[in-house]
Amino acid sequence: MTTPQRSGCPINLTLEVLGDKWSLLILRDMMFGNRRHFRELLRSQEGISSNILADRLKMLLDEGLLTRADDPSHKQKAIYSLTEKSIELLPVFAQIGAWGTKHLPVSEELSIRAKLLAEGGPAMWEDFMEELREAHLGIPPKRRRQGPKVRERLQEAYEEVRAKNASEAL
Repeated sequence: MTTPQRSGCPINLTLEVLGDKWSLLILRDMMFGNRRHFRELLRSQEGISSNILADRLKMLLDEGLLTRADDPSHKQKAIYSLTEKSIELLPVFAQIGAWGTKHLPVSEELSIRAKLLAEGGPAMWEDFMEELREAHLGIPPKRRRQGPKVRERLQEAYEEVRAKNASEAL
């Protein structure tokens, strides 16, 4: 870390890295939305500005939560990848999502993934982390799973809720 630490408390130290308004949302969009480029991350529903995004990406790179590489498909683009350190935050995201769903006025559309992750529990989280390791780190899964991947199931559930809500609005 580049700034002096207030204490050696693990919660404090984690908050010093991830406690701002945007860092977890960037990691969320990379994990759940498969957003890997600056412009994709800029389209966050929460409306992050380009200067804040650039600053947070730099901090996440410096903290070892992301890596950055040239995109082979476009010379002027960079592709961001999660590291093992950030992939291991998936259970934290699942718990935050479960807590938010229980205690806050969430929308069905934006909470369906959290609901499914809570229902799936640690086994589902581990499967999803293996998928993220394969996509971001190039590490093949320990075992091949039958059926759709976790990301696909979460995306399908999200799209089903969106379609249902759109048809009800008509």
